[in-house]
Parts: sequence; structure tokens; C-alpha cells
Amino acid sequence: AAAAVKVTRDSLLNICMDAKHHKTEPGPEGQLYGQCVLWKDNACCTANTSMEAHQDQSYLYNFNWDHCGVMPEKCKRHFIQDTCLYECSPNLGPWIDQADTSWRKERIRDVPLCQEDCEQWWEDCQDAVTCKVNWHKGWNWTTGTNQCPKGAMCQKFKFVFPTAAALCEQIWSGSYRYTSHHRGSGRCIQMWFDPTEGNPNVAVAQYYA
Repeated sequence: AAAAVKVTRDSLLNICMDAKHHKTEPGPEGQLYGQCVLWKDNACCTANTSMEAHQDQSYLYNFNWDHCGVMPEKCKRHFIQDTCLYECSPNLGPWIDQADTSWRKERIRDVPLCQEDCEQWWEDCQDAVTCKVNWHKGWNWTTGTNQCPKGAMCQKFKFVFPTAAALCEQIWSGSYRYTSHHRGSGRCIQMWFDPTEGNPNVAVAQYYA
């Protein structure tokens, strides 16, 4: 039984999810771009994907951050980082779940985000503007890129998401879970870390696996 448990546990570690742009297996990517560079030693994303993660309305998902006017740069960097984590991290195995969408077979659910990462995201985005709580669905895609659905009002994030927890847990339909764990605790996933000190999320995945 112990051996079987170990096999299952290992199958959750150092893997890439089966989704639109992910590699089948993680490995080094010397040319990762910009904010995604944290994962260059072991990544599920290609250099091309990392470049596109930084574009407004990139071909990755034709998603437009500026659907209610221009998103401030200090806010946008969190969405870029969120994209880098999602596309590049090989440490999300314990939270990979089946997805029943045409564009991916797997998604992440309830990834425990470190409190600081979530709070800072909310802090930097509270004055950005959006018209939707859940960005995964309900957009008007008739132009090929997401637009606010009819009758949806553009409001500041702080009204749409009154708390940091609301932002992190609702914006991608439960992909993240707000926690009171702190960076470096080994109990929460960091969207941001210093790559010269290694990737702290490896230990977190091991703990939850």
C-alpha cells in the first residue's frame, strides 16, 4: 500500500496539466521571457508562450485585459504573473482537476495562494475597472475577443471584489484559494519568488501531495 501511495504522490509532482499551451513534460527553457523567467530551470511553458503571456490580447486566449478601459500597469503585472504561474509551473499537480471545456482537458482548482500574493494583487488592482466577477465565462465573444456582456456595468475592482479573497477565489472560478499562510511557510503557492533561491513551490507541492 505504501508503494502505491508513493506512486500516486509522485504522479502529482513535477507535471504539466493537459491544457491548451502546456508542454507534455516540464524541462529547462533557457529563453523564457519577462516575468515568466522564474521558471526557466524547469517549465511547462515554451519561450513563445512566455512571450505571449505579456501581450495585451495575446493569441494564447484572445483575452483583453482592457475590456473596461486601460488596465494600470501595476495591476496588469499580477495578471501576467498569474498567467506565467498557470502556464509555466510544474508544481500545481495536487490541484489539477478535470475540465470539461473544448480548449483544455485539465484545470487547476483551489490552489492555496500565499496571503501576501493575494493581498498585493488586490491592492494594486483595486482601482482597475472590470464588468465581471468570473472572467472564465459569460463574455461576449462576437468580435473574437472578450467584451463585456450587454447590460454589465464597468466598476472598480474594489466594488466588484470587496476583499482580496473575493478577487483570488472568484476571478478564475475557484482556481485559487485565499489562505492566511505566508510566503516561505511551505504551505502556500507563491506567484512571485526569487529564482536565485530556488523555487519554493516544489516543497509546497510535496507537502500537499
